[in-house]
Amino acid sequence: MNRWLRILRHRWRDETDSRRTLGRDALHRLAERVRASEARHSGEIRVCVEASLPLSYLWRGLSARDRALTLFGKLRVWDTERNNGVLVYLLLAEHRIEIVADRAVARCAPQDHWDRLVADMRTQFRAGRFEQGLAEAIDAVDRLLAEHFPAAPGEANPNELTDAVQLM
Repeated sequence: MNRWLRILRHRWRDETDSRRTLGRDALHRLAERVRASEARHSGEIRVCVEASLPLSYLWRGLSARDRALTLFGKLRVWDTERNNGVLVYLLLAEHRIEIVADRAVARCAPQDHWDRLVADMRTQFRAGRFEQGLAEAIDAVDRLLAEHFPAAPGEANPNELTDAVQLM
């Protein structure tokens, strides 16, 4: 895409677009879904919905994947005790979905697992069902984490990260 058109597309959007995509009730339900999920395993799930990339990313020609990797660090998903955090990132301006899994999780799931998950989310998003797509993604990550990182009997996940969806 032409650099200037890309910049215009991103500058046209702001956080209100993220809030319109997922209303307050949907945000609450998704946060509750993350909270319930994390009671079954030792992993951490973060969901981030960003309307547009920062100008510095656009000017340097960086991708949604670059931004997701940066947010993986900024949101401290990389800093979980057992290295089993997962970031689900949605960039509205480019209709991009990125999933970044920490080291321990990445060893448990091949890339095609994440590719299928992204394809399923894309199908929901194209139909305008953003909450449903994100809920299904949370459930899929939950199943993977529960299988490979189940909570030990009597052990509670210390909830190292907030369960709220990050809107940007």
